[in-house]
Amino acid sequence: MRTLVLAAAFVTVLVGAPGSAKAASLVAKVDISSQTMTVSQHGRVLYRWPVSTARKGYVTPRGTYRPQRLHRMWYSRKYDMSPMPYSVFYHRGYAIHGTGAVKHLGRPASHGCVRLHTGNAAIFYSLVKKAGMGNTRIVVVD
Repeated sequence: MRTLVLAAAFVTVLVGAPGSAKAASLVAKVDISSQTMTVSQHGRVLYRWPVSTARKGYVTPRGTYRPQRLHRMWYSRKYDMSPMPYSVFYHRGYAIHGTGAVKHLGRPASHGCVRLHTGNAAIFYSLVKKAGMGNTRIVVVD
């Protein structure tokens, strides 16, 4: 029994405490100031994509989150049934999702969600499904 407890403690120290960003194998860092999202897995950068976050009058919440639910296709009940392909919901009604408004990527344009090119949203969605929601962190910073 003592060996089991020591092994568990060693794993916690090695990978970080459960629930911490350090313990996540997949991390999406959304940088509001540069309007980019960097996706890393096991500490290695895989992708850096332009995004659109909240435009004036709206807010994209800052903080560290765990994905709550995934939808290959979602329609926003709040915003006229707007399509939200490859949605990864992470905080209340906020999600990272694909958009057809690609000409706005790289500058604030959304109602608060993080918009990506639909192809990139599909890649991110697949990565989250593969890593698992419990092993994924979404970090939104200024």
